[in-house]
Order: sequence, then C-alpha cells, then structure tokens
Amino acid sequence: MRVDDFDFALPQDLIALRPASPRDAARMLLVREGGLNDHVVRDLPALLAPGDVLVFNDTRVIPAQLFGRKGDAKIGVTLHKREGPYEWLAFVRNAKRLKPGDRIDFGAGLDGTVLNKAADGSILWRFECEGPLEAALHGAGTMPLPPYIAGKRPADARDAEDYQTMFAAREGAVAAPTAALHFTPDLIAALDARGIARETLTLHVGAGTFLPVKVDDTRDHRMHAEWGEVSPEAAARLNAARAAGGRIIAVGTTSLRLLESAAREDGVIAPFSGDTDIFITPGYRFRAVQGLMTNFHLPRSTLFMLVSALAGLETMRGAYSHAIANEYRFYSYGDASLLLP
Repeated sequence: MRVDDFDFALPQDLIALRPASPRDAARMLLVREGGLNDHVVRDLPALLAPGDVLVFNDTRVIPAQLFGRKGDAKIGVTLHKREGPYEWLAFVRNAKRLKPGDRIDFGAGLDGTVLNKAADGSILWRFECEGPLEAALHGAGTMPLPPYIAGKRPADARDAEDYQTMFAAREGAVAAPTAALHFTPDLIAALDARGIARETLTLHVGAGTFLPVKVDDTRDHRMHAEWGEVSPEAAARLNAARAAGGRIIAVGTTSLRLLESAAREDGVIAPFSGDTDIFITPGYRFRAVQGLMTNFHLPRSTLFMLVSALAGLETMRGAYSHAIANEYRFYSYGDASLLLP
C-alpha cells in the first residue's frame, strides 16, 4: 500500500505534553462495528466481558538519552537495542563526527567506545563504568521523551514517574508502552471485580518506534528489531482463556506485536523469547488478539498502519477524524482508543 494512504492532518495543539490526572480520567474512543462511542478510560470494565484478558507489557523505560562531546561537537545518543551486557545500538546526533574506536565521556563515570556503524545509520557502542550499566545510566542518562514532546519542552522530574506504567518491572525499554499509562490501582480493582483477567509479557520498546517511514510503499519499509518474551506460563493461561470463550485484548501495540509474533498459524500462542521485527499492515490476518487498547498515533506511522489493519483503514480514518473534531489528545501522553472489531 502507499504510505500516503495513512496520512492525515493533525492540529499541533492536540499533541499532549502531560498525561491526564488521574491517569484513568483520560478520554477513550470505543471503535467497533456498530460505530464510535465516547468514553473515559475508567469505563473500561463495563466495555469488556468477564473472562476477557488484558495483556500488558511490563517493560521499564531506562534513562536512554546520553550527551557527550567530541571537540566542539555535541554528541547526542539515544539507545535503542541492547546487544550485550555493556553493548547497545543507538541513534546518534552528529554521527558523522564519529568513527570506530572513538571514545566519548558521557559523565557520571560512564564512557562509550564506538565499535562500528550499522547499515541503518545507528552505532554500536561498548560502555565502560563501575558496576552494572543500568546504575551508570541512571546517573548519566535522561528520560527519552518522544521527539514530538521533547521538541516542545525538556524532560523533567515529573516525567521520571509519568513516563512509566504501573506494570513496569523489567528494565530495557527506551520508550514507554503508552496505552498502559492510563491504568491506576483503582481501575485494576474495578477490572478484577468485573472478572477481567490480566497477563504480562515483555517487549523492550526501541527508539525505532518513533522513526518516520521514509519509503513510498509499505512493502519497502523495514522495522527495527526489538527483544520480547512470552513465558510458557503466560502462553498457557492465554490459550486457556481463549478456549473458554474469552477475548485477548492487547494493551498497546507493543503487546499486540509480540502476541502476534508468538502465535502459530492456528492461533495458539506459543512461548517466545527473542527478537521480533513484525510489521503489520492492512491485509494481515490476526491470529492471537481480538481487540486492542491504544493511544492515537502519528500520521504515516507504522502504528497507524497497525490499527488500520485491525479495524480497517476507512474505519480508522473516520475514528481519527472524530477524535480530531472532538479534540481528543494525541500521542504518548494523550487519550486512548479501544478497538473491538
């Protein structure tokens, strides 16, 4: 398909710079075959059925943005995929100033050496520090806000909490699984009372999720790989829930992409551990999920392509037109949609 098919005009004042407070007070647009309905996130228990399962991503965002200097050039580094205990692939500002062997001081006792440059323009680094790399990153790094927020304001102390979900447990993401930002303990208690089950999996979201699609045809786009894991126990419980008539509802496109990566042709979800670069566009046959809760995405993005694959391109065009006309808030800190095709 043409990438232009997924374009739309979004007023800049609809880009949310802070999350709703409380989180479950965010608005939520229900998209289903019967049409569109306006809700708030705390309505979610009433919109699902007992036996349905919400699947969350328990990745935790790390301070993945680093800054150093080479001569008079400022070197900005955004980690995007771990390759070893002290090795990361990263997108780099002023990458042309760097060559293999260059060593950069990022402060707080963290140094990085350029190992090589990848074909996609990213750079493989080996870091040196006292103790675990994670601890050094917390000293030297900052929270990697999405570019459409970072371009309007700097990250601050509030983002350290705002940009983590209540499920965040396993460090390794450089972007939040933002649909789960809407959940609160009160909402979870209401879901439990309704008989809605929940499972967690892990997909360490990479910075590639924010990269623009630079090709004209979706068939020519290549996704950056991300590491994920579905445990044998979680896979077994999900399959049992579906066999009993429950729906698998992914919370966020990251959860959906990992579930679809783990699913077999017959729809059975298998244990999974490894990289996935699955790219979902209209025409894809979904095997694992029956619904998706997600935020509102960028025009021409792989994520808008994914939701169009699930609910239909014309349906999602209509949903986004409705959201814009009714001033829903967009992107990572914005409002939610619930797709139940």
